[in-house]
Amino acid sequence: MALKEGDDAPEFALPASNGKSASLKDFSGKKVVLFFYPKDNTPG
Repeated sequence: MALKEGDDAPEFALPASNGKSASLKDFSGKKVVLFFYPKDNTPG
């Protein structure tokens, strides 16, 4: 699914650096900035 500027982000959960899981709903009611970029830590 491709997101467009202004779209709501879909619910997701990812491993956090503290060994727990972080999900978008953990930030409900707060302002959150999500930044997506390609090829992190790759030679591209």
